[in-house]
Amino acid sequence: MFPFLKSKTQEAKIFAVSRRQFLRVTSISTTGLILGVHFAFGNNLKNQHQESLKTVFKPNAYLKIDLDGTVIIVAHRSEMGQGIRTSLPMVVAEELDADWSRVKIIQAEGNEAKYGNQNTDGSFSVRMFYKPLRQAGATAKALLIQAAANQWGVLLAQCRAENHQVINTTNGNTLDYGALAEAASQLPMPDVESLVLKNPKDFKFIGTLLPIVDNKDIVTGKAIYGMDAVMNGMKIAVIARCPVVGGKVKSFDAASAKAISGVLDVIELTSGLLPPQINVPLGGVSVVAENTWAAIKGRDALNVEWDFGPNSNFDSAKQLNEMTSSLSKKGNARMERGNVDSNLSSASHTIDYSFEAPFYAHGTIEPPAAVASVVDGKCEVLACTQHPEGAKEAVAKALKIKPENVTVNVTLLGGGFGRKSKPDFIVEAAMLSQKTGMPIKVIWTREDDIHHDFYHAQSAQNIRVGLDAQGKVTAWNHKTCFSSIVATSVVEALEPADFELGLGAVDIPYDFKNLRIETLPAKAHARIGWIRSVSNIHHSFAIGSMIDEIALARKKDAADNIIELLGNDRDLDHEGIKWDIKPYNEKKEDYPMSTGRMKNVIKLAREKSNWGKSLSGKRAQGIAFHHSFLTYVACVVEVAIDDSGTITIPEVHYAVDCGVIVNRDRVISQFEGGAAFATSLALNSAITFKNGRVAQNNFDGYQIARMPDAPKKVFVHLVESDVKPTGVGEPPVPAFIPALANALSRASGKRITKMPMMVS
Repeated sequence: MFPFLKSKTQEAKIFAVSRRQFLRVTSISTTGLILGVHFAFGNNLKNQHQESLKTVFKPNAYLKIDLDGTVIIVAHRSEMGQGIRTSLPMVVAEELDADWSRVKIIQAEGNEAKYGNQNTDGSFSVRMFYKPLRQAGATAKALLIQAAANQWGVLLAQCRAENHQVINTTNGNTLDYGALAEAASQLPMPDVESLVLKNPKDFKFIGTLLPIVDNKDIVTGKAIYGMDAVMNGMKIAVIARCPVVGGKVKSFDAASAKAISGVLDVIELTSGLLPPQINVPLGGVSVVAENTWAAIKGRDALNVEWDFGPNSNFDSAKQLNEMTSSLSKKGNARMERGNVDSNLSSASHTIDYSFEAPFYAHGTIEPPAAVASVVDGKCEVLACTQHPEGAKEAVAKALKIKPENVTVNVTLLGGGFGRKSKPDFIVEAAMLSQKTGMPIKVIWTREDDIHHDFYHAQSAQNIRVGLDAQGKVTAWNHKTCFSSIVATSVVEALEPADFELGLGAVDIPYDFKNLRIETLPAKAHARIGWIRSVSNIHHSFAIGSMIDEIALARKKDAADNIIELLGNDRDLDHEGIKWDIKPYNEKKEDYPMSTGRMKNVIKLAREKSNWGKSLSGKRAQGIAFHHSFLTYVACVVEVAIDDSGTITIPEVHYAVDCGVIVNRDRVISQFEGGAAFATSLALNSAITFKNGRVAQNNFDGYQIARMPDAPKKVFVHLVESDVKPTGVGEPPVPAFIPALANALSRASGKRITKMPMMVS
């Protein structure tokens, strides 16, 4: 199960938690009212848990109201700047009618048995936990109101909650939540379905610009990230890993490393597996030292002879050329409707372009880091992880101990983008601690991170479109070729998996009667992983660019062209797909893809961006639409190209329909940051392999957007909505890339077909 495709939760359960259980799970004092919130993930449950979960509901999150009125919410998701430690508690506080200044957030340890699924990936958290957490807040409020009514001897209808207190409407008397917490804890639980949730017009938290709870600690330097984590007596380790995936240590001489002052030991970690796997370290030679500098200098002094293995001749440029050449062949049809070939043959005009995109590294500002201590068969971890329960299982397997003997404590993450959902760096620390008997902190340098990432696969695509004499699209043939994420675990995976095609390819929204999507094989020679928006990155680039080419061929306004090609307002049925598609693993009826909502954001972006304004010189606007992670996004990018070919981006406008907006500040921030992230992918970043090795070393070679590159102004226009919330972490990327390509193509006069994009 890939984390960006979560399975739907079962019906949520809200229930009272015994004080003994709460103390055992959290080590927090147990006075007052304690509620648990359980929502199980059907496809993610371990076999050994399924039977117990039929009768015992284990909370994913906890809500506690203390005797002093403090509301404690145990946050079970990882915080990496997206604001989830704020947004989910906001939902609880809303229905609870709490005073936000009296709400305290506690980070949960990584423990699936205690908290269920904690993986923070796939723009997933808010959309799935929104209703259950509203119900939790409403349940607590109902209990507090009942306790107040009992104490006053009045009817429930004569009491209401507001700002952390219950008010007697007959006389104006009030009782603080803290004064009612103990009595509320003794009451029977109300039926969740009988609760009346707030009308959105009465929201005071949801939809507001609420600063994240970690802001002060972050700006004052008190926040603890993975790189900041410490344990008493800990030592530092860095690891020399084979530069080629699948390679192994042939021999090494530790003498020169041990001669470095501060170096304590040199230890081999064996691996070299093929396929390399997601939860297993690459292996190599570890240098353990008193401090980071000694560890790095010791590693520099190592003399390691490598067996580079079967990927030693891998050349990414050569493979990309082969992939592009393969697009001339017939592919494996994965979606087909109508008769594409005959309509292409009879077309009055055809448009034919091939598109290429490189490997991408995540480039998180904080490289991976983890501390582990193994004592008496038990392991404690401090790590910047998106997937704490996955790390717990991987550590237990590597150490050959039971998962319940592993504790994973989650720090803040200095960026994640999918990289830190992989636990390899955490397993390294645990294995070295077990071998040395000391707490070990494994640090990845920037070079380590660039050289040994789980990369977004390079891709080659071809789209051929047929138009009739009136400019109507009569055929669309899309071929896509890239190494599958699955290949990191399954060597036989040579073509994209079904779910990867559901990320921007087969979920194409345009009303084309004759359409075919084909795949071609591309063997993986590196660790392939998910990165922010996954396969939507390259699919949106190709499709959004071709939609713009259709507008040019039809001599039609680009925004009007998109709206017209979407066809009548309807919910898409995805006719012609060879399997039962579930958009982001949701039922189509729960999250229908609405062309009406698509058109709405396009019109909003057109209006807010002053689309079609007069621009002189090599300046232009580009527009694109993309639906990903159940969110509707239209983007207008304005570009300027100077005489030297330097590209600047004066202005970006996003129009976004993400359903209910929980924390407006974080939604806007995600799109502002997403524009910079997408700029990096489009203009700056590329990973290349030669002789199986990554050619780039640091941010000089693998560049992310600097201040001169980044968009100067980013405007985020949000559609107000009361439908279910959707994801916002990843949707900023896919719409931006083709909008930028379209703007550059119009400004330069030539179609941009390759990333990084260049105009000279």
